[in-house]
Amino acid sequence: MTVDLEATTTAVGPPVGRLRGRWWRRSTWSLPEVRWAATATGLFLAGLAAQLGGAPRWVSWPLFLACYASGGWEPGVAGLRALREKRLDVDLLMVAAAIGAAAIGQVLDGGLLIVIFATSGALEAIATKRTEDSVRGLLDLAPDTAVRIRPSHTDVDGEETVRVVDLVVGDVILVRPGIRIGADGTVVDGASEVDQATITGESMPVDKQPGDEVFAGTMNGSGALQVRVDRTAGESVVARIAALVAEATRTKAKTQLFVDKVEQRYSVGMVTATVALFVIPLLLRQPFTPTLLRAMTFMIVASPCAVVLATMPPLLAAIANAGRQGVLVKSAVVMELLGRTSQIALDKTGTLTRGTPYLARILTLPGSGLSEDEALGLAASAEHPSEHPLAAAIVAAARARQLPLVPVDAFAATAGQGVHATVRGREVRIGSPAGVRSSSTSAAAEALTALLLEGATVLVMTVDGESAAAFGMVDQLRPEAPDAVRRLTRLTERPPILLTGDNPTAARTVAAGVGIHDVRAGLRPDQKAEHVRRMQTSGAKVTVIGDGINDAPALAAADTGIAMGGAGSDLTLQTADAIIVRDNLSTVPAVIALSRRARRVVVANLIIAASFMTVLAVWDLAGHLPLPLGVAGHEGSTVIVGLNGLRLLRRSAWPRAGRTDRMRSRTSRQDAGRV
Repeated sequence: MTVDLEATTTAVGPPVGRLRGRWWRRSTWSLPEVRWAATATGLFLAGLAAQLGGAPRWVSWPLFLACYASGGWEPGVAGLRALREKRLDVDLLMVAAAIGAAAIGQVLDGGLLIVIFATSGALEAIATKRTEDSVRGLLDLAPDTAVRIRPSHTDVDGEETVRVVDLVVGDVILVRPGIRIGADGTVVDGASEVDQATITGESMPVDKQPGDEVFAGTMNGSGALQVRVDRTAGESVVARIAALVAEATRTKAKTQLFVDKVEQRYSVGMVTATVALFVIPLLLRQPFTPTLLRAMTFMIVASPCAVVLATMPPLLAAIANAGRQGVLVKSAVVMELLGRTSQIALDKTGTLTRGTPYLARILTLPGSGLSEDEALGLAASAEHPSEHPLAAAIVAAARARQLPLVPVDAFAATAGQGVHATVRGREVRIGSPAGVRSSSTSAAAEALTALLLEGATVLVMTVDGESAAAFGMVDQLRPEAPDAVRRLTRLTERPPILLTGDNPTAARTVAAGVGIHDVRAGLRPDQKAEHVRRMQTSGAKVTVIGDGINDAPALAAADTGIAMGGAGSDLTLQTADAIIVRDNLSTVPAVIALSRRARRVVVANLIIAASFMTVLAVWDLAGHLPLPLGVAGHEGSTVIVGLNGLRLLRRSAWPRAGRTDRMRSRTSRQDAGRV
C-alpha cells in the first residue's frame, strides 16, 4: 500500500495543531452546509421573534420563507437525486412536509423541520471534514526536508538539503540531535536514543546503533545518526498509518441513529398515504378544498418531527452532561453507539500508564557498600546535567526523597552508552547494561535479570569501575486504571484486552497490575487494526481506547474510538469519536453507562411519539381531525419527548462508580440488542 505523499502534503495547508486551534473559525465555517444551516437558523429565530412579538404576517412570513430556501434547498436537491435513483429518503419528505405546512398556514412548523434537518446535514459535513483533515495532518509528522549525504563525501560540503519525497532507496541521510527522522531506514553510523512511542507505542526511548531500524517521524535524541533510506516517503510506516486510517474510514459502514434505519419504509408509507388521502376522495368526487386540508393535516400529524426530537435531545443532553465531566463525545451517533459496546480494547502507553518513565526499583549490588539513598544520590547528581527522560526520572526520584544533589566534574553524555561524571572524586558511569563496562558482571547480570522479569527498563551504575547499583525504570500506572478496568469488565460482555506495540514483558506487567488477562503485545499499527476487525467479525461491538498515532488505525476501525486528550496526538484526537479531556480513565465506564441510559430514554420517547402519531393519524383517517387539534397534538408530543430527553442534563444522571456497577445487570445484555 503506497501513498502519494507529495500530492497529499501539497493540499494539506496548515499543520494539524493549527487546524485544531482555529477549527471553528476556518475549517467549520468554510463548509457550505454549516453556513446554510446557520443562515436558516438565524432566519427562523428572527421569524419566530416577529411572530411572537405580534408583527404582521408580511414581516414574519418572508423571514420563514427565506429560512425554507436557505435551509431546504440542499436537502431538497439531495432528495430529488435519491428519487432519480428510485429511493425516497426523509430529506425530500421533510421538505415536502414543510411546504405542505406552509400551504395550510403552519409556516412555523415547516420552518422547525427545515432547521432540524439543515443542522443535521451540517453536523455530518463537519464530521467528514475533520476526518479528512486528520488523515492529511498525519503526514505533517514526518519532516518536509532531510539532509542527504552525497556519495563519496564526508565533510560538510557533502551535505545537501532535499525534500523527503525526493529521497530514494539507498540514500544516506544525516539526522542531527533533537530533530525528527525523515525516512524509514537503517542506521549505518552513529548512536543515539530515539523516541518512537508515536509509531510503536514503546514507553521508553530506544537506543539505536548501526544495524538498527528507525522510522520516519520519530524523534532523535542526543546523538547524530546516519541512516540509509530503506523505503520511499509514500511507503513509510507513517504514510501507511495514514492510508490505514483513510481506508478504515471509507470502508466503515455508515452508522446511523436508530430512527434513521427505518426512514426509507416510513417515508414511502407516509407519502403513499398522503397521496391516497388526496387522490382517492377526488376520484370519488369529493370537494377539493376539504380533501386537500385533510391530506395536509395527515402529513403534519404523521411528520416525524416528534420522532426526530425523541432521538436527538436525550443524546445531545447526554453529550452535554459528559462534557461537564471531561468527556467530549463528538456526535449523537457516537453517544448511541457507546452504549452498544461489548468489547473494550486498551492501549498501554499513555492510556493505562502515564507515558513517562518512573523509578520503580533500586537494587544495590553486593560489595558496593552503598545504601539505596546513597546510590540514588550519586546517580541523580551524575544525571542532573542530562536531558534524557530516564535521567529526569532518576533526578525526580531523588528530589522526592529530598536527597541533596552535588555539583559534578567532567560530565559527558555519550549517545547509546549513557553518562559519565566525577561526583565527589568518584568516577560514576550510568547507562544501559550493554553500554556500561564493569569488573563485576555477575552481580550486574543478576540484578538485570531480576528487573527485566518485572518488565522494567534497566540502568546500571558503576562507581570507580565496579558495579554498584541497578535502577528499574517503568512507565507509571494511572492510579484509577485498575478500578476503571474492573468496571468496564462488569459493563461489557467480554473482559477487556490489551493491544500494545510495547514488548511482551512490559505489557504483561502492566496488564497484571490492572487486572487484564488477554495481552497482545509487539503489535504494529496495522496489526492492532486487524485485531479489532477480527473481534468485530466474531460479533463484538468494539470500543478502542488509545492515545498515540500508532493507535489511530485501530481507533478508526473500531465501532467507537476513545482518545486520551492530555497526551493524545493530533491525528488520534481527530480520528477518535470521543476524547477524555482530563485523562481520567474512570470516565470511560461512566460514559458507556450514560449512553445506555440515553438509549433507554430514546426508546421511551419513540414509543410516546409513535403513540401520538398513531392516534392522530387514525383519527384523521377514520373521522375528522380538526387541524388546530392535530397541530396541538403533534406539537404537544414534540414538547413531551423533548422535555423527557432533557432530564439527562441533570448532574445526577452522570453515573458514579457504585451506581454504574448496580446498573450493569439491566444495561449490558438488554440494551446490546435493543437499538
